[in-house]
Amino acid sequence: MATSRITPTLWFDGRVEEAAELYTSVFADARVLGTTPAPEGTPGPGGVLTVELELLGQRVVLLNGGPGFPPTEAFSLSVGCPDQAEADRVWAALLDGGGVESQCGWLKDRFGVSWQVVPDGLDELLGDPDPGRAQRAMTAMLGMRRLDLAAMRRAADGA
Repeated sequence: MATSRITPTLWFDGRVEEAAELYTSVFADARVLGTTPAPEGTPGPGGVLTVELELLGQRVVLLNGGPGFPPTEAFSLSVGCPDQAEADRVWAALLDGGGVESQCGWLKDRFGVSWQVVPDGLDELLGDPDPGRAQRAMTAMLGMRRLDLAAMRRAADGA
């Protein structure tokens, strides 16, 4: 894993270990890099202070910080998937247990963390040199929750 100097840190009100279990189950090469227990007297839920993960080569820290800062859509994690089948699998896994679909490939998992699940080929389709084709694909995407690249291609082709 290449070392990045930027590490996303996600704030949780408890349940960091449960979140780590979900995220490491969704991504095949994911792993827990370390866990830091909360020192006695630490504000917040107690127990585990942080869990550091590697997800698809990206370090992510889950912080058990308490109720002060709930997650919002202002920050999301985007997952590029090599094909539609993988995008559909990741989508379903992140929704499992109480997640909520949004639109245009966005969802919130059961912890309130926002994700974008994107099949490869989306950028090329939306950036098509034919502006009409790109616009038809975009219009189709705006009506979707889970992205369906084949349906977007059909819309782009005018079908």
